Amino acid sequence: MKNVDDLIEDASELAARGLSKGEIADELNVSRETASWLVDRGDSETTRGIDPVASAEPETHDIHVDWSAIGRDSERLGYVARAMADLLTKQGDAVDLTIGIEKAGAPLSTIVAQELNTDLGSYAPAKHQWEEGDFDELGGPFSRNFAQIRDRDCYVVDDTITSGTTMAEAVEAIREAGGSPVSCVVVVDKQGVEEINGVPVYSLIDVVRVDSNS
Repeated sequence: MKNVDDLIEDASELAARGLSKGEIADELNVSRETASWLVDRGDSETTRGIDPVASAEPETHDIHVDWSAIGRDSERLGYVARAMADLLTKQGDAVDLTIGIEKAGAPLSTIVAQELNTDLGSYAPAKHQWEEGDFDELGGPFSRNFAQIRDRDCYVVDDTITSGTTMAEAVEAIREAGGSPVSCVVVVDKQGVEEINGVPVYSLIDVVRVDSNS
């Protein structure tokens, strides 16, 4: 089981490989703020000559989700993606395009699209470019190697909702491209949201934080 020390070490390793803080957030399934804290903590401990995996309490509140036991096995991934597709079947047959949010949403959306007999699109969120500064000025593209929006009804697929920012961004990007997002689906929802910008959200797992001090 990973703890905060393990996440600091993982974040430092990913940063050393050249990943942006936004990409690190995506890889570790944490918020951008948490990813920034993990990287900064690792940097400061290394600079001071302290073991980067030394005990530390986070200054931010988040929940780390590790679903690598699913992602590393194609058969398990297929089972989970088919369950996600089943959550979307109540929307009917009018939807003919499934958009996967890169990176982890892409393999899930491939199987969802196959199950629901839709075309497949891919969206790269702005957070993959994010380090520090004004995040709102960044914009993510739809891949030209996959199906385009073209006034179509769309499903949106990702692995995890942490703050909801990435899903909201994808929903608005689809609308700006002339499409209509019908519903979203994820494996884990850390916010327990029922809709984002007017679009219903379905999840296989909702995470609820219970704080006895609140």
